[in-house]
Amino acid sequence: MAFQFLKYEVNGGVGTITLNRPEVYNALNDELTFELQEAIRLTAKDDAVRVVVLTGEGKAFCSGQDLKSSSQQGKRSFLESLRKRYNPLILGMRNLPKPIVCRLNGVAAGAGCSIALACDIIVAAHNAVLIEVFINIGLVPDSGSGYFLPRLVSMAKAFELCSMGTKVNAAEAAKLGLINKVAEEGKLDEAVKHYTDYFASAPTKSIGFIKKMLNKSATSSLEEMLEYEAYLQQTAGDTHDHKEGVQAFLEKRKPVFIGK
Repeated sequence: MAFQFLKYEVNGGVGTITLNRPEVYNALNDELTFELQEAIRLTAKDDAVRVVVLTGEGKAFCSGQDLKSSSQQGKRSFLESLRKRYNPLILGMRNLPKPIVCRLNGVAAGAGCSIALACDIIVAAHNAVLIEVFINIGLVPDSGSGYFLPRLVSMAKAFELCSMGTKVNAAEAAKLGLINKVAEEGKLDEAVKHYTDYFASAPTKSIGFIKKMLNKSATSSLEEMLEYEAYLQQTAGDTHDHKEGVQAFLEKRKPVFIGK
């Protein structure tokens, strides 16, 4: 499928989605948000995709909502925009039964920060920055930031980041638990490849079940989680990759998982 504002390619089990509006630091106009929704749907349907990489073209990952574009459209409904553009995207990412690795190549601001936090793994360039800029224009965080931040950091720190629009550099983000890894200068692709190589040959269905399990744990009781774990374990136990893993163990060899 041809896209206007993003690049989409699949290679070696890795589906790469690249936001491609570098002239505006990959700011999100209406078209790009809908294209992102479609790209996520494509990765869900494509059995050749075992892991997704989400990144930005140029110096930035994503600078958030394209304010210039939206201001030219007159008065807009924030409610309608979020319900049609951003909320389906975030839900699509979290419900995708495959891991998403964020290649955080630069600044992630506003909704761009939310999109980064919605990924499963975040690998950041040494000079990358996360910032919840909503407060700077008198708005509140959206696109999932109000959900993800308190779960990743303390409530107090989440309030500070949201209410003061505090910039968080890559090193501090790693200390706070916002990201997984900071890449050394010039080694971002190498650091991302460490994860994609693993996930591209991992038992994909089990990875998807783990993602569902952790999503559910945020709003479930212990009793509910124990039952859900049992259900998912039964389902995982019926997969080809489980059988292959056991057989490989018995034969003392490395398993060859095919993602089914």
